[in-house]
Amino acid sequence: MTEPEVHQGVPGQPVPPKPTVGSPESGAYTEKPAAAADVINADDPTIVLPASPLHRPSSLDPKELGFTPQDPVPWLGPGLLAATGARVALAEQFGAYLDKRELQGAFATRIHDEHAEDDELWLDYIADLGDGFNATYSMAWLLAQPSLRVGAAPDGHGDDGLVLTELPRGELLVMGGDQVYPTASGPAYEDRMVGPYLAAYSTPEKGAKPPSIFALPGNHDWYDGLTAFLRLFARREDGHIGAWQTQQTRSYFALKLPHNWWLLAVDVQGEAYLDDPQLDYFRNVSNLLGPDDKIIIAYPQPSWVETREHPRGYDTLAYFRRKLIEPTGAKVRLMISGDLHHYARYAEAAGAAGEQLITAGNGGAYLYATHGLPTTLTVPPRKPFAVAMQQKEFQLRQTYPSRNRSRALSTGIFLRLPWRNPGFATLLGVVQTLFLLSLKGSAHQLLSLPAFMMIGLMLAGSLFFAVGLSHGMVRRIPVLLGLAHGIAHVVVGYAGYFVWRSLPFDDQPWPWPGLLAFVIYGPIFGIIGAEVVALYLFLAGNFRVNLNELFAGQGIEDYKGFLRMKFAKDGSLTIYPIGVDRVGRTWVPKPERDASTPWLDPAKPLQPRLIEDPIVLP
Repeated sequence: MTEPEVHQGVPGQPVPPKPTVGSPESGAYTEKPAAAADVINADDPTIVLPASPLHRPSSLDPKELGFTPQDPVPWLGPGLLAATGARVALAEQFGAYLDKRELQGAFATRIHDEHAEDDELWLDYIADLGDGFNATYSMAWLLAQPSLRVGAAPDGHGDDGLVLTELPRGELLVMGGDQVYPTASGPAYEDRMVGPYLAAYSTPEKGAKPPSIFALPGNHDWYDGLTAFLRLFARREDGHIGAWQTQQTRSYFALKLPHNWWLLAVDVQGEAYLDDPQLDYFRNVSNLLGPDDKIIIAYPQPSWVETREHPRGYDTLAYFRRKLIEPTGAKVRLMISGDLHHYARYAEAAGAAGEQLITAGNGGAYLYATHGLPTTLTVPPRKPFAVAMQQKEFQLRQTYPSRNRSRALSTGIFLRLPWRNPGFATLLGVVQTLFLLSLKGSAHQLLSLPAFMMIGLMLAGSLFFAVGLSHGMVRRIPVLLGLAHGIAHVVVGYAGYFVWRSLPFDDQPWPWPGLLAFVIYGPIFGIIGAEVVALYLFLAGNFRVNLNELFAGQGIEDYKGFLRMKFAKDGSLTIYPIGVDRVGRTWVPKPERDASTPWLDPAKPLQPRLIEDPIVLP
């Protein structure tokens, strides 16, 4: 599977280009609505939408699937840890040199208004999805269903397990960032995102208009400077990801939705500026806004909740709102984001009809803690550039998983860390074995030059773990915790040395003592070292240090979900936050089934439910 758009239900069969719906000229930021004859359907001779596929896999063999299902990323693997730290440093020092947003000024410009005149519209939002196959495909499988029957929220007003009216599939699918892990490349997108979504929904139902897909890049999409992202989502005529059709022409976009609703997806990473082509694009969008318009801002990271680690992180978003939205009189009703792999909703304290801030980054990547979230927020958190702005108070209304459940899950680090990250435990075992040999090889001196070098290595590694992996965390507490963590490994090393000396292995002729140390001592103290790291992560998480690694090290695949939104005839927006407590683990091929159905079904039915009662914005 080398070209994602090739697979429109028939792997290997190319899809001819369709006529362009609307042809905005350079500088024109609106497109004419599609005429009735332009609407794409299964009978359109310009595209291939077969009623029955030439091929549906009968097994999970990659040769049959056309892609290789991936295990979850081992985030504490030694190579990945080093690469993550290097990327954080490089992003801070050289990020501007990899920024391709300025080059997008040469790309076509479009405002996507195909659904602006609809009476009713359903839209799905999912973020942080391209990790392990089980979680990613579980979400893709649910998104692909023509409709979902979801259980009521456990703390809702109805009885637990109450089945609601079925929620139709979104005509638009918006991906909110980090469509692939750990780094962006063509093969990584194919195996971790395109393949699972193709398997879930390869061909539209006969006679149905294919849904559209839009994507906003996250930091992991940015690691190659957006090269693979733009090729996949923004630079192909008649591009497809399974049955979903790509429409955007840049890494940012504007959707004009029914009843004066707009969705503006802004491409900004961290504390980066808004590039000139993007500013020009949204200036033209703002010319179409007025006091009656209601705005949804899709942002790559929830900067409203990350200001403790990123003090200036909200400045760009504040600038966007102050310069481009507030002068129009339009009202921001909702800001949505991924990046943090959980669901969390903050509501304006002013009342139920106030602004909502939702993080919905639970689309497939490892679960992230919710118990460290602040219960109240002030937005904007400070007055950027000394410009007076109205600050609003927000209160935490709901998290998924709950804060108590998140705390309970953090204790799983002691079992899951060595199991999920065997390479990390192996590395710790090698380091402890080398420390042992440095003591034995110096006539059992407790502080020889080799031993001193190993102690320095352990302290430096622990400091890097505490500070280097935590952007914006060069403060006293992380440094002290990192030093304490390193000292703990040194103490374990000396304790292991004295235990080893009491055993008869040193009496063996060389090279047996060294070999036995690696074969026996290394694995045992690798596990002990992993438990030392687990204890450090558990304690440090209470100070919000390495809180990401506390959960990344566990690789929890469950507690996933997405948002399903209904733009109703009365002009209201209803948000249905859908969660799944347990994703699928075993998959059953369905080679004889209809072309529009998933290739694989879960052996044990998925049980989607509402995370909380629907949120209604009038």
